[in-house]
Amino acid sequence: MKFTKSFFLFLIIPLLAFTTAHKYYVSVTQINYIKEKESVQITSRIFIDDFENLLRKRYDENITLADKNELEIVDTYIERYLNDKIKIKINNKDAKFNFIGKEYDADIMRCYLEIEGVKAINTFQITNQLLFDLYEEQQNIVKTKINAKQKSYLLIPQKDNALLNFN
Repeated sequence: MKFTKSFFLFLIIPLLAFTTAHKYYVSVTQINYIKEKESVQITSRIFIDDFENLLRKRYDENITLADKNELEIVDTYIERYLNDKIKIKINNKDAKFNFIGKEYDADIMRCYLEIEGVKAINTFQITNQLLFDLYEEQQNIVKTKINAKQKSYLLIPQKDNALLNFN
């Protein structure tokens, strides 16, 4: 009997401790500069459920993403939120991006953004505060491919921006 209790305590309980799902709060934003098109193309990948929670808290508690009956206003809310939380400066000047659209893939929402008319990039600065206002554990990974150089950054609420110099 004593062996059974010891077995249970030392083997089974630790195994059960690692079976609970741990929730990660992360987004990944890929930024590519296409010199021939004079275009900066941006794709942000965000978990649908996290973004849905944010939209419900900010705008409308009845929002459901990736649903066949998704409200038409959802794209407006998404664009408004992205414009509020992602700021870009190219060559020390504010750059405005266009919200191209979104698509769903399994549990991920991809948002497509574009900055047009970019002839050259000497400096590139991004502030990415996606979901920081909802989850303090949120981390935003930013990957860039600009002027044939690839870099990655991990942005957190305490350090929410990155600056790249190409001079």
